[in-house]
Amino acid sequence: MAKKGRFRTESSGKEEMPKPKLTGKALKRSSRLFGYMGKHRWKFYFGMVFLGLTAATALVFPSLLGKLIGIIGGDTGSALDTASKLENTFLTADLKAKLLAAANTVGIQLIILFSLQAVFSFFRVYLFSQATENMLASLRQATFSRLMRMPMGFYSKNQAAELNSRISSDITQIGDTLTTGVAEFLRQLIIVVGGMIIIFTISWEMALKMLAIIPAIAVITVLFGRRIRKHSRNVQDKIADSNIIVGESLQGIANVKSFTNEGYEIDRYRKSNLVVISEAIKYAISRGMFFSFIIFCLFGSLMLMVYIGVQMAVNDEMTAGQMMSFLMFTIFIAASMGGIPEQYAQIQRAVGASERIFELLDEPIEDVKQDNQRSRNNLRLNGDVSLQNVAFSYPTRKEFTVLRDVSFDAKAGQTIAIVGPSGSGKSTVAQLLLRFYEPDKGTILFDAKPASDFDLTELRENMAIVPQDVLLFGGTIRENIAYGSPGASDAEVIAAASKANALTFIESFPDKFETKVGDRGIQLSGGQRQRIAIARAVLKDPSILILDEATSSLDSESERLVQEALDKLMVGRTSFVIAHRLSTIRNADKIVVIDKGEVIETGTHDELMERENGMYRALNNLQFQFTSSPQVEEL
Repeated sequence: MAKKGRFRTESSGKEEMPKPKLTGKALKRSSRLFGYMGKHRWKFYFGMVFLGLTAATALVFPSLLGKLIGIIGGDTGSALDTASKLENTFLTADLKAKLLAAANTVGIQLIILFSLQAVFSFFRVYLFSQATENMLASLRQATFSRLMRMPMGFYSKNQAAELNSRISSDITQIGDTLTTGVAEFLRQLIIVVGGMIIIFTISWEMALKMLAIIPAIAVITVLFGRRIRKHSRNVQDKIADSNIIVGESLQGIANVKSFTNEGYEIDRYRKSNLVVISEAIKYAISRGMFFSFIIFCLFGSLMLMVYIGVQMAVNDEMTAGQMMSFLMFTIFIAASMGGIPEQYAQIQRAVGASERIFELLDEPIEDVKQDNQRSRNNLRLNGDVSLQNVAFSYPTRKEFTVLRDVSFDAKAGQTIAIVGPSGSGKSTVAQLLLRFYEPDKGTILFDAKPASDFDLTELRENMAIVPQDVLLFGGTIRENIAYGSPGASDAEVIAAASKANALTFIESFPDKFETKVGDRGIQLSGGQRQRIAIARAVLKDPSILILDEATSSLDSESERLVQEALDKLMVGRTSFVIAHRLSTIRNADKIVVIDKGEVIETGTHDELMERENGMYRALNNLQFQFTSSPQVEEL
């Protein structure tokens, strides 16, 4: 079911983004951004002061320029009188000196004005940038922290590559808007309002004539704005789609190369880029038409005002200086009005981006504690585990029941093997034990207490998992082993590596524990990655161990080394072993056979092999026949 705020668009099978609108509710929600400025909020407010001063000084310039032009008329009246004086050179030397002195005074005032405007502009940009960058850093940290605490159900509905793309682009959009967009919008708005007031004081008749043109321009501007916003959203969505392709291809680069699908991925990205280009061209055409319209209206209105102004000057209804000031104010107002729609559209995009970020920040999270809120190993489980009538369906596939009425017990220190055909629900049991998901029905008990009674962080601290596909982070071997217990000493890391049969191959590298493992551990072999994962689990020292197909993808020698390390790791711990290779679980204390989400057999290896028509016996015999065939022996 679609949920408001999801990232996917309908055109590509994705849930559509809510359209950003500057409603009171949206603005109120976006105002939460200021809370992330913290102690830097005063810088934003001071920046607003300098913004007002910048706009105010901009409004002084047309007045001074008009005054300077008016000096040519000798402050005697009409442009006709001025032309007569200039033509007949009636100006006396004394009058010329006075006019030059007045011009020098205005010139000095203009220099002071430009200097002040430069200072005000610098502090405006500096203070806005200071406040915004600190706010963005806090917002990024808060968003990432929230994502780290999201339940697994959230990630089953959202792609990691798209989340990354959205967060980076949305927060960048917010930053650009707060740094420049809001400031420019307010500055231009002040110029428009202030300029309107001033031109009415100069000539209300001429101002009314100018204002008569504005409504028609405003209506067309709004229509253009809607079209531009639509294309802008489409471009952003298509760019997000292309970023997903990049993320998926890079994350699965081994598969891409093994299937020689480099060309396929390049072509897929090329087609996605063509769609981006198509939408971007539509966006550019709309913007181009809009700017052409604004330019036509701007210069057309300017020429009309010049014509009206000349008529009024000829009729002695205003001076040359007043006409020049009016025209300059008109240009400033028109230019600001032309920029307001673009800044308004940018603010709308930022409001939409902030809504998407806050929808992430408002998502329900798991009750897990951060390192500064907890101390490790406050709780130590004995390791008794019991599943009682557990049923479960994944949130994205509620119509398909994965587990049905699953029940079995594990005593502290026992090894419980979970086997069954692919898709039977084995790995789902592991995810429920880790409380990645909650059962739809039934109860999971740890030490005879419901899982929900435990602090989630402390419960998971008592568990460790060694999966089939080990993910190593792109740092050093030491960092990856220490991930099991951040802050572990070098001696503890070395001891864990030794217990995991990893010390020999680590010491063979020139950089030893400081060896970089590469993206996702690509610099290491599968067996080496598995032993790093085992060392990580050793360092964590869990009460409950989950081995999910930990040796199924390894060669015989790597499997032997890994299995030896696992055998040492499993001593004294409650271990759940999910396995396809049944030869690795013959010594398990209990084997639970699951088929189609139901437990159909439970017992030891010998007990299950005695069942003539049992599934475990059938699976075991099938694997034995395969591994003992001449073709396999030759291999």
